[in-house]
Amino acid sequence: MEPTKSELEILQVLWQHGPSTVRFVNDTLNEEKRAVQYSSTLKLMQIMAEKGILTRDESQMKHVYSPAEEEDKTKKALLDRFVDSMYQGSASSLVMQLFGSKNTSKEELEEIKDFLKKLDQ
Repeated sequence: MEPTKSELEILQVLWQHGPSTVRFVNDTLNEEKRAVQYSSTLKLMQIMAEKGILTRDESQMKHVYSPAEEEDKTKKALLDRFVDSMYQGSASSLVMQLFGSKNTSKEELEEIKDFLKKLDQ
């Protein structure tokens, strides 16, 4: 299941803060992203639960929502689809495009070099 942009914003709040109520997610979106109506957040989170993107704990008066999948697993699936559709499955083409269009700091380059050395071992 590929989350929409709005669904990803909700998932990011839940990944960062852990299981949360609709009120907390809505307040966080309003503070960090953009103005969102509570009823819209509630409806979207209910739909996400129906789609299997979120789980809902109904054991208390306030329902608490959690992501159904771990952050890394979701991001990997989204990235794999993106690389397949935009770069014919070539991760190196993606990396070359990224480095060609962004200014990469020395610190970031060192982190990348260290990561590549670990992969090579």
